[in-house]
Amino acid sequence: MKYIDLRSDTVTKLTSEMKDEMIKAEVGDDVFSDDPTMNALEEYTAKLFGKEASVFVPSGTFSNQLALFTHCNQGDEVIVDQFAHIVQHESGASPIISGVQLFTLESDNGIWNLEKLERMIKVRTISTTRTKLICIENSFNGKVLPLDYMEKVFKIAKRNSLAVHLDGARIFNAATALKVEVKDIAQHADTVSVCLSKALGAPVGTILVGPKDFIDKARLNRKIMGGGMRQVGILAACGFVAIKKMSKRLEEDHQNARFMEKLLRDIPGIIIDETQLDINMVFFDIDDDRKYKLDSYLLSKGVKILPYEGSFRFVTHYDVSKEEITKAIGYVKDFFS
Repeated sequence: MKYIDLRSDTVTKLTSEMKDEMIKAEVGDDVFSDDPTMNALEEYTAKLFGKEASVFVPSGTFSNQLALFTHCNQGDEVIVDQFAHIVQHESGASPIISGVQLFTLESDNGIWNLEKLERMIKVRTISTTRTKLICIENSFNGKVLPLDYMEKVFKIAKRNSLAVHLDGARIFNAATALKVEVKDIAQHADTVSVCLSKALGAPVGTILVGPKDFIDKARLNRKIMGGGMRQVGILAACGFVAIKKMSKRLEEDHQNARFMEKLLRDIPGIIIDETQLDINMVFFDIDDDRKYKLDSYLLSKGVKILPYEGSFRFVTHYDVSKEEITKAIGYVKDFFS
């Protein structure tokens, strides 16, 4: 049975071209930096993002945690949004791996009060830690942060001798929505985590980009974290397809999400989150207690969604067509009718 999967864009299957490129990929031992395909991907990605170097890791969580581990010393403080992926969805890794203290600053859908942000920056004293790093996300859930805001955060960081790490898990979606190049976003951060296995369809991988001296240190830290891999060029081959080709079709996913949003609005009681309509996601709620059973009902009809957790999030991606979206939302409408 083929399911219509709206849980996330992480569920995309690798394309036929990716499979072909994997077979043809020239490989070597990446721990020794001997994998030519991976070396080429890292060099290409660094240039694309306007950075000096990059390093490939297995996942977005790995990349974010590697960034913290490399930027910070034990006991340093990292300012991060209270609903950031680093806080909410990385299994409490930051204090375990890096020994850092996370200061979670409340925002308005990823937008901080910048005066408050600057007031929260700490200088080490006998009783306090020091703030070493600011972490931001773009996109932030379904919202894209404007470039002028990112520029202001970056200037605050530099004024206070801090680094900025950008969780760019869906940075290509953000660039598509803003109609800019990814380097235009990346210029407002020292390091960027670039996920290949979400909307871009690669089966594995995230790339951490940044200054060469930072990446050299991160490569050592990757080994410490158990992320040194061998003949990984087969994954780099998928990464090239993801970045060069799959990133160019993301507008289709965004348009499909807006199509799905329009269908959902026709269902009585549906409340669309109007603040998160920038990329390939629709966040919504419904004033109906039957919502707690919607996931099991849809699963019986061949549609996968995440269980209700305060709101619903439906995600479009390469493996979901407009016809399948129409079918899935039809089931939602039937359930609540």
